[in-house]
Amino acid sequence: MGSPSGNESSVTYFILIGLPGLEEFQFWLAFPLCSLYLIAVLGNLTIIYIVRTEHRLHEPMYIFLCMLSGLDILISTSSMPKMMAIFWFNSTTIQFDACLIQMFAIHSLSGMESTVLLAMAFDRYVAICHPLRHATVLTLPRVAKIGMAAVVRGAALMAPLPVFIKRLPFCRSNILSHSYCLHQDVMKLACADIRVNIIYGLIVIISAIGLDSLFISFSYLLILKTVLGLTREAQAKAFGTCVSHVCAVFIFYVPFIGLSMVHRFSKRHDSLLPVIMANIYLLVPPVLNPIVYGVKTKEIRQRILRLFLMTTHTSAH
Repeated sequence: MGSPSGNESSVTYFILIGLPGLEEFQFWLAFPLCSLYLIAVLGNLTIIYIVRTEHRLHEPMYIFLCMLSGLDILISTSSMPKMMAIFWFNSTTIQFDACLIQMFAIHSLSGMESTVLLAMAFDRYVAICHPLRHATVLTLPRVAKIGMAAVVRGAALMAPLPVFIKRLPFCRSNILSHSYCLHQDVMKLACADIRVNIIYGLIVIISAIGLDSLFISFSYLLILKTVLGLTREAQAKAFGTCVSHVCAVFIFYVPFIGLSMVHRFSKRHDSLLPVIMANIYLLVPPVLNPIVYGVKTKEIRQRILRLFLMTTHTSAH
């Protein structure tokens, strides 16, 4: 496990269980999980390709959607290859530094995605409540700066994470109950006071997820107030442009809040529920987001149909 130092031990690697209690089924469960991962990558790459090649989609809403798709690919890729290695090849060990890198990537990318969802809500607010100012407020250079701010914010919030983990001594076990490295899971193995880690985690959740969800809710209250004063036809059009984003917000925040609550109140370290919630949190949003936007957004739906027809026509010849 590591090199002893008195009564303590410093781990050099962790062991990822995968799905506690379902080890004998993991090989077969990997197939649908791998299929979902491929669907997520293909779906999000399709969204990025369509927005990039369709010049009339070079608008803030669709550029933010590209950012969301890129983050979804990175989030799922940060965990799924290792998860497949565990399920198919029983490759359960992960080096301590690799665990820190994976942990930092997952948490920082989640923070970035939350910021992008907030930016998308702001875009909808300006487009519906101040339509004449939309083109001047959200210019393409400003959208690019918002994207950079999302990256910097997500990375900065998680920069102390490796330091707070490295300072902890581990003498109980090096077995993690999840399929990938999570801060909540790793810090529970420490044999020292983890109050600093707990407080840090709460600060990050409140300052990132908490504030973002609050501002998103406030944006939609203002949008609702404006929309209720429009004609029915205009109301339907306004609501239609918001449905996809509202779905994306629920798809991201509901699993995140559920996972946080389960980790906070679950007493058993080997419980299966937190593991399932963690896998849902990292895999379901990347799968559902391109489907939601593909179905609900007319411009993207039409472009996907054209791509499909072109592919069918080419293969027929």
